[in-house]
Amino acid sequence: MTTPIYPARLTAYRHCAHSRLSTSLPMTDEILLTGRVLSFDASPFDVPAQSAARLHEAVLIRNGRIAAVGDLAGLADRAPRAQRVDHGKAVICAGFIDAHAHYPQTGIIASWGKRLIDWLETYTFPEEGRFGDPAYAAGVAERYLDLTLSHGTTTIASFCTVHSASVEALFAAAQRRGQRVAAGKTCMDRNAPPGLRDTAQSAYDESRALIARWHGAGRLSYAITPRFAPTSTPEQLEALGALWQEHPDCLMQTHLSEQGEEIAWVKSLYPAARDYLDVYEAHGLLGRRGLFGHAIHLEPRERARLAEVGAALIHCPTSNTFIGSGLFEIGRRVAEGQRLGLATDTGGGSSFSMLRTMAATYEIGQLTGTALHPAQLMWLATAGSASALHMGDCIGNVAPGLDADLVVLDLASTPAIAQRSARAETLWEALFPTIMMGDDRAVREVRIAGRPVRSAIS
Repeated sequence: MTTPIYPARLTAYRHCAHSRLSTSLPMTDEILLTGRVLSFDASPFDVPAQSAARLHEAVLIRNGRIAAVGDLAGLADRAPRAQRVDHGKAVICAGFIDAHAHYPQTGIIASWGKRLIDWLETYTFPEEGRFGDPAYAAGVAERYLDLTLSHGTTTIASFCTVHSASVEALFAAAQRRGQRVAAGKTCMDRNAPPGLRDTAQSAYDESRALIARWHGAGRLSYAITPRFAPTSTPEQLEALGALWQEHPDCLMQTHLSEQGEEIAWVKSLYPAARDYLDVYEAHGLLGRRGLFGHAIHLEPRERARLAEVGAALIHCPTSNTFIGSGLFEIGRRVAEGQRLGLATDTGGGSSFSMLRTMAATYEIGQLTGTALHPAQLMWLATAGSASALHMGDCIGNVAPGLDADLVVLDLASTPAIAQRSARAETLWEALFPTIMMGDDRAVREVRIAGRPVRSAIS
């Protein structure tokens, strides 16, 4: 039976473009997954957290999309020929969505470093220099998608490198898997090694060509990508702002106020700007479809302006602690009405796992005075990030009409988790140990557009 944890509220979703996963595996047009199916009726930041979700017995998948959720008997009668897959007491939820990552940094994750700029110069820039080789880029793209899929991540927003080949590699790999990815060529025309610099004109031209080739192709989206203000001249930021105005349905992703030294650097490079955010706004790079990674040390004017515009702040908890950037005050940002997403920020972040990212979000919340409920953590990693990426009409929930991008979580994946989960009296109490201690062993199954996928490393 369907367990109402909150009064039913129907939400209308637009059907966005999606493509079915290309695979040789046989599959019927209808699949009935059984287990503890978790869906959200509302944001657990807008209503009492325990009242925001609903628990069902089954989800019916038809032609790559969710056809219905509800009680098993009713769905079995509705689709008597559906292929049935029983997941017992496992939780079936929307696939995790990583709203800010750097796939080219896969190979340098967990590298010892001091501060942000040192880390970029020591590890990031030398590694990104290798992505002018299409074969190298293709190999890392495949490895990255394998790693993230093994952790239950089905959608990613990623920075690439200055090389168009790096974008081509990630999009091509994602397209073969039928996976939803937003990405873009990272643009830098100063304060970077010569081999990683473009120009204002080449950044515009190459990004525009990539938009024409990939944006809206199947489940792929382009994100206009200035790395951050210190690595772009005013001319380049202006060119990318003009490009965004020409393609307003693209996302725009960058970094904002990650560390104190970075903010001081921006002020020295742009002395006329009121603050860091003003640099982007003055060049046409502030809008509702903007994604601002980190956004830890914001001024009051910046916070007010971001909320007014409806741009997204992407919380990167493991990166913020690993590089020593600071603590994102999620409770205050929620109170301000900010749009929030959640991300690993690999490889500055220290894990490919959105479970580990949720755990770090909880820990940082505790340090900043906000005890986040498990429902809020799960929402941030699914529906919240989908909203931040403007993909809530496609993914991020288990609801009719959405793509069947799903993850199945084993709530007893290790002895430590199993013994704690066995004592639970509610779903949230059973799920929380997996959020706090779980890893790829907790991911029993991943489905993209309804089809089970297996990474090369699972």
